[in-house]
Amino acid sequence: MNNNRRSFLKKLGVATAAIAINPLEAKNIFDIPAPKKVNKPIVISTWDFGLKANEAAWEVLKNKGKALDAVEAGVKIPEGDPTERSVGYGGRPDRDGKVTLDACIMDENANIGSVAGLEYIKHPISVARAVMEKTPHVMLVGDGALEFALSQGFQKENLLTPESEKEWKEWLKESKYKPIVNIENHDTIGMLALDEYGNLSGACTTSGMAYKLHGRVGDSPIIGAGLYVDNEVGGATSTGHGEEVIRTVGSHLVVELMRQGRTPQQACEEAVRRIVKFIHNRKKDVKDIQVGFLALSKKGEVGAYCIQSGFSYAVYDKTGNHLHKSNFEVKL
Repeated sequence: MNNNRRSFLKKLGVATAAIAINPLEAKNIFDIPAPKKVNKPIVISTWDFGLKANEAAWEVLKNKGKALDAVEAGVKIPEGDPTERSVGYGGRPDRDGKVTLDACIMDENANIGSVAGLEYIKHPISVARAVMEKTPHVMLVGDGALEFALSQGFQKENLLTPESEKEWKEWLKESKYKPIVNIENHDTIGMLALDEYGNLSGACTTSGMAYKLHGRVGDSPIIGAGLYVDNEVGGATSTGHGEEVIRTVGSHLVVELMRQGRTPQQACEEAVRRIVKFIHNRKKDVKDIQVGFLALSKKGEVGAYCIQSGFSYAVYDKTGNHLHKSNFEVKL
């Protein structure tokens, strides 16, 4: 009998005796790590306004509510706040002076709903959920989305506030279109939640880039770009220049990287680096572009990363509701 076999049998004998006396002792012999406790419930969201949104979502989660209900309730807060100039009511209009809204929602069973170019409805996320639950379709756009919303009892109202209208009229004097990083482009709230039952859901909603061409749609309402959830792995959402996220199907990319074994943080970092590479390949200036990713794993682990400094995100779990600054790739 060789020495390796003797050593193994000796350890096995010690472990067997230890198990009989104290099962915890056996774990130490073979250095088997204890299973990590899942951090749940938890809700995370993009930007500073994520703090208030998280509070509404947490009210659902702390009472053992579903992640789907939590994310809808959460993002409705900035949607309905006229002082938030990049989401919902009070959002900056397109160059024609029309406030057009985009949103999508996804649950733990890969049920999805989306609206794009929706006018006159304050809470597009709830219309997106109605598309998911009450139609055989995934996305409704423009007039069709509005007709559907009205048929479901949503109220039509003017979303262009006096403040946004004043800014738009001032913009018309020069009609110069150059999105400003971290100002016009913090135009999305993306939210992900893991509930007490271990299920994930996500929501994403925006009024889009200020003074965009009428009809422009970014990444926010596109499943796989602005939002993606896989209940076996985790979820991801994005913010910033939607065109860049669409090129890489960014949120889906983050989730697939997590499936391959990356942590949420590692996945967000790799997705951002891929976008930066594409920007350089097209000979664009990265200083004019911001994209941020936010991810949540099935274990309740959080990751966030962006192209350049300025992206913030909020996390609410049993330790409280906290705002964080994301690490970033490009130091200008």
